[in-house]
Amino acid sequence: MPNIKSAKKRVNVIETKTVQNRLTKKSYKEAVKSFEVAVKENQDNKSELYTKAVSSIDKAWSKGVLAKNTAARKKASLAKLLNK
Repeated sequence: MPNIKSAKKRVNVIETKTVQNRLTKKSYKEAVKSFEVAVKENQDNKSELYTKAVSSIDKAWSKGVLAKNTAARKKASLAKLLNK
């Protein structure tokens, strides 16, 4: 545990940001998972779920949770699934 006041503040900030990052990561993973299930079951709303998943990946990238190339790779693989 830190002794310096600013270091204690940094611990609190890091904990808050960790929670936010986890929520962002979880939301994009859930969106991707629901899209993959829709493709697997050949549901009618798969294009709608695709746009939702891509949007959540973009949000995760803009918040720094995902790297740029990782986000691009995930979006490309989803597009490939949609067009099969």
